[in-house]
Amino acid sequence: MADTVREKDDAVASRVRELEALIRHHQERYYNGEPEISDEEFDALWDELASIDPGNALLASIGADRSERWPKYRHRMTMGSLSKATDPGSFLAWAAKMNFGLYLVQYKLDGASIELQYDEGRFVRGVTRGDGEIGDDITPNVMRMKGVPKELPEPFSGAVRGEVLMSRAIHAEKYADKANCRNAANGLMKRKDGKGAEDLDIICYDALGSLPSGPPFSTELEKIAWLQRMGFLVVPTIECKSPQEVVAYRAKMMEVRASLPYDIDGLVVKGNRIDLEDASKLRPELQIAFKFSPEEAVTTLVDVEWSESGTSVTPIGLVEPVRLAGTTVQRANLANPGMIRSMDLRIGSKVVITKRGEIIPKIESLVENPPDATPIPIPTHCSLCGTPLVDEDTRLYCPNAACPGKAYHRLEKWLSVIDIKDIGSALLRRLFDAGKVVRIPDLYSLTVEDLLSFERMGEKSAQKVIRNIKAHSEVSLAQFIAGFDIEGIGLLMAEKLVAAGYDSLDTLLHASWSDFAQIDGFAEITAKALYQGLRLVEADMRKLVDRGFVHIRPPVIAAPEGKSAVAGKSFCFTGELATMKRAEAEKLVRDAGGFVKSSVTKDLDYLVTNDPISGSEKNRKAHELSINIIDEAQFLAMLGREGNSDRAG
Repeated sequence: MADTVREKDDAVASRVRELEALIRHHQERYYNGEPEISDEEFDALWDELASIDPGNALLASIGADRSERWPKYRHRMTMGSLSKATDPGSFLAWAAKMNFGLYLVQYKLDGASIELQYDEGRFVRGVTRGDGEIGDDITPNVMRMKGVPKELPEPFSGAVRGEVLMSRAIHAEKYADKANCRNAANGLMKRKDGKGAEDLDIICYDALGSLPSGPPFSTELEKIAWLQRMGFLVVPTIECKSPQEVVAYRAKMMEVRASLPYDIDGLVVKGNRIDLEDASKLRPELQIAFKFSPEEAVTTLVDVEWSESGTSVTPIGLVEPVRLAGTTVQRANLANPGMIRSMDLRIGSKVVITKRGEIIPKIESLVENPPDATPIPIPTHCSLCGTPLVDEDTRLYCPNAACPGKAYHRLEKWLSVIDIKDIGSALLRRLFDAGKVVRIPDLYSLTVEDLLSFERMGEKSAQKVIRNIKAHSEVSLAQFIAGFDIEGIGLLMAEKLVAAGYDSLDTLLHASWSDFAQIDGFAEITAKALYQGLRLVEADMRKLVDRGFVHIRPPVIAAPEGKSAVAGKSFCFTGELATMKRAEAEKLVRDAGGFVKSSVTKDLDYLVTNDPISGSEKNRKAHELSINIIDEAQFLAMLGREGNSDRAG
């Protein structure tokens, strides 16, 4: 185990060095106007470094845009870089710590930072951000840019910070050969001959200095008003009374950002109080960049479909097609009627949809309801059996235990959990509609002749189906329980049941709901749902066992300490395995008395991956929680298996 930990530490150190080199390289390319990767790809590198080495000095530094072609000059105000939030959750967490009475929100302009230095109201110098303390003196070029007053109406001495930008109109007219406005602006601002500098604008948002009578402003709002009076182009600033207002404003800006004259890649959020100590940091804490994400988009909800799975009826939103994370999206998860009501969603609503790892995107928030938006009708009766639906807000379902929808879904669940192949959804539906297979025991009574009665089913295919069913007649108790599709009881919960001592069918069926409620993870609602679910399927469970259709394997008794490295331990798998499928590996764990988890949590014992330094979400979280990360060979060694040639099967 010590070797495993040492190998893990070596892999992490190697990845840290690699990330440092990549970040420095891409910072240099970015500041020279020649980026090789997108902002999102750079952010992913930065976030990975922060997750595995939070104290890394590079995270506290500012990338340098200095070149050897220009003289260097020290800033009068620190030109730091903001921490970022890329989703409402992380922004709201920051806002909860700040607890401002008023939130000021400004565009996060997508350009290059510049400091304009003034002495007694006269412009004397323009300095790029550089490393945050020293930058390039590009005064001749800055003099040609728009938005730079050469003389101020007041004798201000100090610095004004702004962003060098190219408008979309100028980019389209004269520089369409450049990938975007920012790249074009970065290239022009540092040309030694100054050519093209007149096509650039400077929009300002910060200042530090004084008049002979003292500071010219005392709050952020006064600062913006003063900058405007002095003749600077200033960033639009709005006032929000709560973090939720900020989130709603961001959603609106996501929709209209493409129509703005300049590129923006998010918002800057701060309080109204000026804190000079915080402003002097390379990474100020009292303001944040609330960035847009490629995994978010604004679109219109055009309709709602209601999907029936088992007894549950789930809404799916149909939206106007929109590009999201590289794909065109037309459907989004709505979860339940409660979500529709709490968000006041309607047909025609403008909504934010997200795709953060989900297969189907979800609707995250409401932007606005246009005047012609109409209420979403919620079904009142089951379309399959006509029974009135029960609307619990967080769940809409048919209470009829005999509903054909529930019966069919239970068959699908059994085939999936037991891993019976060759009965696809089309064949199962035909068998179900014909009344041949309505309950789980019916599967084991099927004959070749039953299958041959269906069109396009040959004898060899029919025999293969029957063989496959019989080949899966031996199952674990956890599989047996999970296969009956009892509300809230999947394979992991079923394994908890067995581990808690309900290790035989009789013990399970004789327990009360209050017995189940004593198990860790089984709240009263789950315990009662399990008890009631068992009553509904008890006859079918007994029939499968009593008639010998299914044999339940005795649970593996955990070996004494030192006899098994897997028994009692929990495992999570990520990425591809070389010697077996993931389902086979999970079965090996269960057979050896271990537990399988689908996600990385603090109580996980091992994450198994053949790429321990990848940037996957599971890897990152395992690093953060100091979970043991092992590869496939180490996993096989724990099972007492040798090398990579030993396939499970």
